[in-house]
Amino acid sequence: MGSHWIEASGSAVALPDDQGPLSYTVAAAQGPVRLRYFAPPEALRRYFGSLYIFSVSADRYADATRADVPQLRFMLTGGGHYYFHDGMVMETPEVCLLGPTMGATRFELDRPAQVVGVSLLPAGWMSLHGGDASGLADRLCDLAAERGPAYAGLLMRLRALGGDADAMAELCWAELARLVKALRPATWQLLAAVDAWLMDEGSPRLEALAETTDLSPRQLARLTNKYYGAPPKLLARKYRALRCSARIALDGESWQQLCEEGGFYDQSHFIREIKHFIGLTPHQLQTEPSAVAQLTLLRRSLGGDVAVLNRLS
Repeated sequence: MGSHWIEASGSAVALPDDQGPLSYTVAAAQGPVRLRYFAPPEALRRYFGSLYIFSVSADRYADATRADVPQLRFMLTGGGHYYFHDGMVMETPEVCLLGPTMGATRFELDRPAQVVGVSLLPAGWMSLHGGDASGLADRLCDLAAERGPAYAGLLMRLRALGGDADAMAELCWAELARLVKALRPATWQLLAAVDAWLMDEGSPRLEALAETTDLSPRQLARLTNKYYGAPPKLLARKYRALRCSARIALDGESWQQLCEEGGFYDQSHFIREIKHFIGLTPHQLQTEPSAVAQLTLLRRSLGGDVAVLNRLS
């Protein structure tokens, strides 16, 4: 499921490289940008999305990432800042837990960088952080400082592997497996219901989720804030934009047609929503997606090896 490259006239194209399976490179103007994906072991797929290794060789590099699920990132080399959509600027710690983002987030690297990252699904968030996800929405924290020395120790062990991507992935999965926590059956049922609702085509109705879960809108808002970082209506907008962006950039579908099908008021509304959550206009997604936009969209190449929610976010 999903392409192995993105056609992008007028800009560099993400192509498979020789660094291993599911590894891609964009020959960006600042220098090559590389990203390799690893699917989680089956036992961890309800907790984590993909693991990825990102590297850029430029002395300075800036780009934007779309609205996303939380990310745990180990800065093996490099550093810089995140610029959130509400104007907040935060320096990147060496062990960075980026909360769920509800808008496109710009980042700047001030030297060559290599990053090992893991996408966190709600169960993974509860295992590694445990707090209300909305409290860290569009923000980040130093996880080594907040949760003890184990994470700093893992960073040192990753650095000691000398760039062996497969060994780094194996080490991370082994350590994360020790940290996951069992959730109550009722919580798993709620997460499955919310995930399915968010993946519904078009603009999902809150009433449908309330009927499925037998919860009131107020209860749903409290629980989705806790596990996903935002109330249902904002989450529905976010995932509608993510679905549309993938269909524009990967499947070559007409954004004008998607606008009519997706429950948007008009084309201006569609453009504003895509720009807010993705950081690019529909036209830019079609003709000149940035390096990171292309590489992030290729997460869909993992297909059934990751949760549906993680393929799109």
